[in-house]
Amino acid sequence: MTNFTLHNEETAPEGSKAMLAKSQSDFGMIPGLHAVMAEAPGLLEAYKTLHELFVNSSFDQDEVTVIWQTINVEHACHYCVPAHTAIANSMGIDDTITDALRNETLLPNERLEALRTFTLNVVRNRGNVDETAVKAFVDAGFSQRQILEVVLGIAQKIMSNYTNHLAKTPVDKPFQQFEWHRAA
Repeated sequence: MTNFTLHNEETAPEGSKAMLAKSQSDFGMIPGLHAVMAEAPGLLEAYKTLHELFVNSSFDQDEVTVIWQTINVEHACHYCVPAHTAIANSMGIDDTITDALRNETLLPNERLEALRTFTLNVVRNRGNVDETAVKAFVDAGFSQRQILEVVLGIAQKIMSNYTNHLAKTPVDKPFQQFEWHRAA
C-alpha cells in the first residue's frame, strides 16, 4: 500500500509551499487534504481555484452545502463529509439541512431537495442527464447557469473525494467530532 506524505511548508514541493502557507493562514492549520494534494502542486492549485470559483457561484450558502455534501455522501468520502459538516456549522447552515444530507433523508424544502436530486443525477449518470431531470431542476427555480455550476461543484469534489480515497487522508482533529459512516 502506498503511504501518501502529509506535507507541510518545509517538506512540500516548491510549487506547493506558498499554497500551504496560505492554508495555514486561512485555517490556522494545513488541512490533511491540502497536505496530501501538495505532492502535486497543479492539483492543489486547481482544487483551491475551483473552490474559490464555486463558493462565488450563483448558489447561496445552503445550496453550496447541498451540492458539496450530496457529492461527498454519494462518493462515501470519509474525510469530506466530516470536514464539510464543520464548514457548514461555521457557515451557519441549519442543522436540519446538514443532518438530512449526512443521513440521506429528505431536505427541509422542495427547492433544496430538487438541487440534491439533480446533483445526484449528474454524478450518477456522468453528465448524461435526461431532459425530464433538467426540466425538473429548472422548474424548481434553477437556471441554465446553475446547471453548469453544478458541474463546477462536482469537478471540485471529484478532486477531493478521489484524493482522499486514494490517500486514505486522516480526518483532521477539528473534524473528527463529525465522523461519518453511511447508514446501512
